[in-house]
Amino acid sequence: MDTQTLTYIFVGLSFALYIGIAVWSRAGSTSEFYVAGGHVHPIANGMATAADWMSAASFISMAGIIAFSGYDASVYLMGWTGGYVLLALLLAPYLRKFGQFTVPDFIGERYYSKTARVVAVICLIIISFTYIAGQMRGVGVVFSRFLELPIEWGVVIGMGIVFFYAVLGGMKGITYTQVAQYCVLIFAYLVPAVFISILMTGNPVPQLGLGSDVVGSDISVLARLDGALVDLGFTAFTEASKSTADIFAITLALMVGTAGLPHVIVRFFTVPKVSDARRSAGYALVFIALLYTTAPAVGAFARLNFIGSVHEKPYAEAPDWVKTWEGIGLIAWMDKNGDGVIQYGPGAPFDGRASYTDDMGVNGERLLANTPTDNANEILVDRDIMVLANPEIAGLPPWVIALVAAGGVAAALSTAAGLLLVISSSISHDLLKKTFRPQITEKTELLAARGAAAAAIVVAGYLGINPPGFVAQVVALAFGLAACSLFPAILMGVFFKDINREGAIAGMVAGLVFTLGYIVYFKSPWFGATNTADHWLFGISPEGIGAIGMAVNFVVAGLVARFTAKTPLAVRQMVDAIRIPAGAATPTSTH
Repeated sequence: MDTQTLTYIFVGLSFALYIGIAVWSRAGSTSEFYVAGGHVHPIANGMATAADWMSAASFISMAGIIAFSGYDASVYLMGWTGGYVLLALLLAPYLRKFGQFTVPDFIGERYYSKTARVVAVICLIIISFTYIAGQMRGVGVVFSRFLELPIEWGVVIGMGIVFFYAVLGGMKGITYTQVAQYCVLIFAYLVPAVFISILMTGNPVPQLGLGSDVVGSDISVLARLDGALVDLGFTAFTEASKSTADIFAITLALMVGTAGLPHVIVRFFTVPKVSDARRSAGYALVFIALLYTTAPAVGAFARLNFIGSVHEKPYAEAPDWVKTWEGIGLIAWMDKNGDGVIQYGPGAPFDGRASYTDDMGVNGERLLANTPTDNANEILVDRDIMVLANPEIAGLPPWVIALVAAGGVAAALSTAAGLLLVISSSISHDLLKKTFRPQITEKTELLAARGAAAAAIVVAGYLGINPPGFVAQVVALAFGLAACSLFPAILMGVFFKDINREGAIAGMVAGLVFTLGYIVYFKSPWFGATNTADHWLFGISPEGIGAIGMAVNFVVAGLVARFTAKTPLAVRQMVDAIRIPAGAATPTSTH
């Protein structure tokens, strides 16, 4: 059976499974729609949390950015995994003990203010839509290749699937769908990694294969990759090119951003007890580690195989996978010296993303509208394709390629559904029920939640078609926005009783405006900013600026709180009740 047929079967069966689960677990109340009724088992919640958190950025893009950035990409591994530990230890148990539906719920109650709740909703929506743009882009990349559709139509199909099970099932449907999606995505990620590790090193464990010798030689995988890259003019895979300040800032932004992500935090509201929140966090970390410890090996194997497959190969003899990905614009070749041979080296081969024309070159390539830049590199490869293309590059069986397609779709859809849910619940519950129309019935609130989810899907689809970068980069921006806005407000709300509503509101607004302004300035074409280290503040890239925005939030919140009215006694007692275990002595001091 050919790859295309197997892909249709694998992806079709996975869709049928997700939709079947959504129908089986249809939400019938707001509690089931928002937090799955609060009765999810810790192991199931751990799997669902892992699927919710390991998005298209983790499955599709992270190994790709590792493949092309090497040591510099370690910030993603350290930041995202370290951040989850921070979330599990510092925030999850306390928020579960608080016992509400959403993050804005906590902020609105803790800071005794509808304004604080509205500001939190605005922050959440900006974060979630930035994040979801990467997920829908990931769906488009998968469909465009394996279903032979334009990226735009791939995004539209993904929108339809998410609409069905997110709008119908709510958190209850999403939770059990994400359990299935985790099983699909982790199997799809590990199987080709094991295959390639065996082929390249003879070691079936990819994590160990990364440090093993290449079959038939006494040179390790990393040493061979370093040598190949240096020979081509690149920085060695194991050497850093980013500044220490930027590495630190990106890692910190990703860590605290993880701890402030609303769609991850809300998962801890779905378990029965506070102790279950801690247990599910531990299970999720184990499930996440399976993929994250494998990603460096996948990235290194992919880059080494890519170089061996394309560099100094006649275009007429290029592997089939090159022609396939070229056909949808995610790989492109420009024969700069007219020798018909692919030359791979440092530098962008074209001015911007490749744009095809209807003309054909002398070697059979489709010509591009963009003007070549002054470097020897002739091939453009979209880094988001590396995990998806890796089985093809390594010559693995068609069923493995089809399995990876199903895994990529599962990763993107699982996170997209979680993000859509927090957007819809914030609009229906926090804005409508808790702020503007408290008299509405539960039935009306549930209808509003589904309507908000449907509207959010349309916006998410547009952002997926027009993303501000590749998947991991877009997601990193979302983490920075969470780091500068929600995380400080949540952390101070749990551990600092002196932070009042005025301080929290001012801090969230200041952190968000600073960080969002920096990102827009350097990432959008509107201001003509040059996105290079020469122009960055303290040498910190837009992906890391959330760390500075977080500091701005803390400082502004502390200063404003110092010169405004103190936190009411009832709120201080509520904070004590959240933090102190049941049965412990109640503190008498109000200071």
